[in-house]
Amino acid sequence: MNAQKSFVLLICIGLVIGALIKYCVIDVLHVSGRSMSPALEDGDTLIVNKLAYGLNIPYGGRLLFQWAAPQEDDIVIYLYNNKIVVKRCVACAGTPLEYSTNPLYTLHVGDKHIPLTEQQYLALHTCQAVPDGYILAIGDNYAESVDSRTYGFVHVHNMLGKVVSRKAAKQ
Repeated sequence: MNAQKSFVLLICIGLVIGALIKYCVIDVLHVSGRSMSPALEDGDTLIVNKLAYGLNIPYGGRLLFQWAAPQEDDIVIYLYNNKIVVKRCVACAGTPLEYSTNPLYTLHVGDKHIPLTEQQYLALHTCQAVPDGYILAIGDNYAESVDSRTYGFVHVHNMLGKVVSRKAAKQ
């Protein structure tokens, strides 16, 4: 009877530790969609470091403690409309933003030229730089990505983690 109680206790401790690791330290996610193509394809498996930017509140979609901020070209995850989203950090706080309307609506960030719709241009063109505490998060597949061009800058406290590894889906 004593050995049985010890075994059950050991299993319970293991489950608690496993849950803490999954929700606070590292997670495995699967890509659904083509917004990050060609860097990430539909069905790819991602390893996410949930401690890259700070300690997350499980299911809260926010950082409890923050010790780092996303850097340009990081592939980050965050919540948008209660869904986990994966995008590339194209610009960090203070990065200058330039816009063009000739011949098409375009956002210029460093050497990147990101196409915009007229609505996206009208929503963003008054911002000359990424605001403090925010990033510009955009999918690599501009044509199919719903991202900061549509819903605005993403607060760094909303970062859930950084993608550190990818395993391609079997074709």
